[in-house]
Amino acid sequence: MKRFFILCSFLMFSSSIFAQKAIVEKKTLTDAQLPEILDNYIQNSLSTWKTPGLSVVVVKDGNVVLKKGFGVQNITDKTPYTTATLSTCASTTKAMTAICMAILVDEGKVKWSDIVTNILPEFKLSNPYVTAEITVKDLFTHNTGLGNADMLWVLGYSREEILQRMQAIPLSYSLRSSYTYQNLMYMVAGEVIKKVSGKTWDDFITERLFKPIGMNNTYADYSKIPTSASKTTPHFKDKEKQDEVRTISYLDGDNVGAAGGVWSSADDISKWLQFIQDSTKINKNRLLKAETFAELFKPQALIPPNDFYPTTKLTKPHWTSYGLGWFQHDYRGKMVQFHTGSLDGLVAIYGMIPEERISIYVFGNLDHTEIRHALMYKAFDLWSFHDNTNDWSNDFFHLYKGLSDEARKKETEQLAKRVLNTHPSLALEAYSGKYANKVYGNAEVTLINDVLTVKQPNHFNFPLQHWHYDTFMGSSINWWWGKSIVHFTLDIEGKVTGFSIDGIAYSKEKK
Repeated sequence: MKRFFILCSFLMFSSSIFAQKAIVEKKTLTDAQLPEILDNYIQNSLSTWKTPGLSVVVVKDGNVVLKKGFGVQNITDKTPYTTATLSTCASTTKAMTAICMAILVDEGKVKWSDIVTNILPEFKLSNPYVTAEITVKDLFTHNTGLGNADMLWVLGYSREEILQRMQAIPLSYSLRSSYTYQNLMYMVAGEVIKKVSGKTWDDFITERLFKPIGMNNTYADYSKIPTSASKTTPHFKDKEKQDEVRTISYLDGDNVGAAGGVWSSADDISKWLQFIQDSTKINKNRLLKAETFAELFKPQALIPPNDFYPTTKLTKPHWTSYGLGWFQHDYRGKMVQFHTGSLDGLVAIYGMIPEERISIYVFGNLDHTEIRHALMYKAFDLWSFHDNTNDWSNDFFHLYKGLSDEARKKETEQLAKRVLNTHPSLALEAYSGKYANKVYGNAEVTLINDVLTVKQPNHFNFPLQHWHYDTFMGSSINWWWGKSIVHFTLDIEGKVTGFSIDGIAYSKEKK
């Protein structure tokens, strides 16, 4: 027992020494040192993630303490990535759209509790009861019952067409009973803004938000960006070539602009961070009432842990929720408000701890490069806690690498299930023809030079190779989408009745 107490005393003494040492180390960090520490950390982390380029803005207590570009806009021509380089805000646009609606709330033109279909009669879902209950606020919280139907905007349908086609989407769960992140309801919010204000979402956000803030190099419509503007190029890792980083084409999302259509730069986005950190004040005058601004950051929907970001495996929050355009969780006893943005080959993140008046924004040009999360938490550690001990870049890299390795393992296992030496049930010509889906529209299967090709809207074509039986494997012209499984179904007479591609079923039209 004596030895036990001596050992405990030694351990307590040692722990006290280590704790005191940690406190001393934290105290040795001055505010003036923090920008250089983060700057060096970013430069050392870029190669780990193979990220060609990014720009970073940090705002503390209303002041820009770091604003810098790193790497290149394009790995081919090596143009430097600067603070003036334009990139997509992607889904960080959602918080901007929420503020646009909040402006109209303050003006008395709409209420958060208004029923959407009373404002926008063309808005209908497959369930009339749910349609009659959805409020303006519900458009921002991802819990209306509508599942992910992003292929509608990917296929290039207009906002009006998407509204019409949404009526055929079966609901995934009852209203407000669960959570599914999706973009279409934010597009609907943009249409509500148009109906209430008389201006398109693009014009409204430009005139009522960007111009007053002084964000004169920020665009709500990609097509409006001057051809002479300096903008980044999307990049993707090619897993067929040992994760070689390659440039890809931009996937235009202006048809759901209110969900993720804004393009900006570090120079402009720094003003956005200051605007939010100062509770929407412009020249000392509030754009939003205090209570309206506060409503944006209140938890509106609980998010199940499995539907949140993998980073929680390491940050270990006690709760996860969604506000109006903001993901939320606790970190080291503080409430974090943040949102990521992702389009093919491009990323963004906006994170802040309001209590500590610390905000960070990151633009990047590599698909799902989670250096963005690492830099967000690193900035929080530095400016909120004066702590430089966590190596989030290394930790998150190994976390996401493990997830990627597991996904590739499952893909390999799936491919190994191929049954060799089989043949299609019918001659290839029998599979050709026109097909339709109530939600996603028409598709056509053609046979040219003994190759079947599935043709979808927006020039998305999938040349097919026989896999086994009546199943084929297709590769899009967008190689970064990977391979798609196309399975044809036959009736009892042996005639083709339809096919499914990545789980979306099409019925063959009768001649």
